[in-house]
Amino acid sequence: MKVFTYDTTLRDGAQSETIFFSQKEKINIIRLLDSLGIDFIEIGNPFYDSYDKEFFDEVKNLGLLHSKIVAFGGTCHAGKRPEDDPVINFLSSFADHCTVFGKAWDLHVSDVLKTTLEENLRIIYDSIKFLKDNGRYVFFDAEHFFDGWRGNREYALKVLETARNAGADEIVLCDTNGGTFPKDIESAVRDVKEKISVKLGIHTHNDNGLAVANSLSAVEAGVESIQGTINGIGERCGNANLSTLIANLQVKAGYTVLEGNKIRSLTGVASSIAKISNISVNDMPYISSAAFTHKAGTHADAVRKNPATFEHIDPYSIGNKRTILLSEISGKNTILPVIQRVDPTLNKNSEKVDHLVSLMRAKEAQGYHFETAQASLELMIIKELGLFQPHFVLDFYKVINEARAGEMGKSIAVAEVSVGHQKEMAATDGDGPVLAIGKVLRKALREFYPSVDKFQLINYEVQAMDNRSATGATVRVLIESTDGKDIWSTVGISIDIIHASQAALVDAIEYKLLKDENKVSSHF
Repeated sequence: MKVFTYDTTLRDGAQSETIFFSQKEKINIIRLLDSLGIDFIEIGNPFYDSYDKEFFDEVKNLGLLHSKIVAFGGTCHAGKRPEDDPVINFLSSFADHCTVFGKAWDLHVSDVLKTTLEENLRIIYDSIKFLKDNGRYVFFDAEHFFDGWRGNREYALKVLETARNAGADEIVLCDTNGGTFPKDIESAVRDVKEKISVKLGIHTHNDNGLAVANSLSAVEAGVESIQGTINGIGERCGNANLSTLIANLQVKAGYTVLEGNKIRSLTGVASSIAKISNISVNDMPYISSAAFTHKAGTHADAVRKNPATFEHIDPYSIGNKRTILLSEISGKNTILPVIQRVDPTLNKNSEKVDHLVSLMRAKEAQGYHFETAQASLELMIIKELGLFQPHFVLDFYKVINEARAGEMGKSIAVAEVSVGHQKEMAATDGDGPVLAIGKVLRKALREFYPSVDKFQLINYEVQAMDNRSATGATVRVLIESTDGKDIWSTVGISIDIIHASQAALVDAIEYKLLKDENKVSSHF
């Protein structure tokens, strides 16, 4: 069975208290959703202000391959006709698909609209009929339907019947307050299907933490489309998380949601939209880095033997990956594969392996987190086994931070490196000391190792490890680097943030040069 997807990230999702999308970011999100194969993308109302109208004009020329754009707005006002009410004037928009929301709970009709139940039915009917007469495909969002169904079932169903009779192509049952339980969602959907013949959709909010579960129940009860937002963003506690919902329906329940192999793009698209939204998805189901990450020794060992022991799906089926972390509680079987990448002749009974495991745990007790910096771990193993020949030595470096009143100044870095018997000194500037050090090292090493020009720092994190002494605390610096092909992470520890950063950067560049020589893993 096909389940259609309707994304409201750019409208409902943008109502989250911490999120504001620029026009460029909205365009990027639309392109990402289209690449994923989302069926409908709701982008708001083009008539609120000139900004929205300009946005609609730009979207019109995107040339989307799959997704259909949906304009959103309310019914005409009480006492008004649709053709005289600008709220319903969708017709100047290029969008052939429109979503009209109307009240399905009598409490809202009397206390919010301040009109009669009959007038509410009239404005719903006239608004939908007006759009249908003008050739639009119409979704009717039955706001607060489930509250209305519990409070005045006869009237809530009458609202749906009115929308159907006006020609609505699809009626979307909305749990607008987000407080309904799955069993009630299922009962209400089945009740509607028994009494009204129309295509149904579901729109849930997450105020009780059940938005995804409620949407699943609705699909099981017979709705044909799901509404939500990527990563579950939205006002209050958010909307149904389409990232989770799509995976549950397609991978676990066997529905067709995304066509072809589009499901394999789910993790990448959700992660990209998370970055645009400036939110963390570190522990989100399916698409996060933690979703298929294993740390405990016995768990990791079991996963190596058979991934199904601790993974409910194949992570690669949705574009994610499996990660096995190394930590102070990891067993020898977890660390051994990393050691064997350096020296395949070693086994778990080797004294060298015992020594390396003990050394790793001692280092982690000092604050090194090799679980997130496995490039540094592999370098440590290479050095400890006597296999390391440094490509360069950093003889000297100095960083000067330039300060200017009212604006951020540049950092200037000077460094001297030795490569064999040759020395090279370089100086450059950068936006901040870490970028400046990275740039000056590349500049000094370029003559000897041209491939360092491909080296880039893509992420930088600092964590104080002793909060009791804010000025004298040891800091841990984690650096994520790339050469455009692979990504690796290194770590540095020091009471001086610049020194810790320099140590992590030197490791990162050494790892890049070893990788060029095929002496280390190409990825983790």
